[in-house]
Amino acid sequence: MSTLTKPNHIGRKISRIRELRDMKQEALAQALGTNQQAISILENSETIDEDKLIAIAKALGVTVDAIKNFSEDGMINYFNSFNEAVNNSHFGNNNHCTFNPLDKLMETVEENKKLYERLLQAEKDKIEYLEKLLNQK
Repeated sequence: MSTLTKPNHIGRKISRIRELRDMKQEALAQALGTNQQAISILENSETIDEDKLIAIAKALGVTVDAIKNFSEDGMINYFNSFNEAVNNSHFGNNNHCTFNPLDKLMETVEENKKLYERLLQAEKDKIEYLEKLLNQK
């Protein structure tokens, strides 16, 4: 029986999740403080101890349950239902930006400059007022 047909082959599940997250074995190895060969051995293992599984889940950005319950069929169904929902929505595929993000960023920078200048002026006014009060005494 190949590892693809074994539903509880935890190493294969880790491998598929890693691939779906577009992560190389080297990146996972680095996150776990090991080497690529150790990840290869791990992904060929049918079982993995719980402590190691927790560390792997954290490195992959998923839960331990997500690894344990991962299935190819589940992923296909998830993506099919997601795509159907998007295609059937009133938003359609019209997901382009209607403004230039850099222009928005520069507008924000300018607004922040103006706010800073107003704050600076308010502080100067306070100092002048306090100096007047001190000079009156």
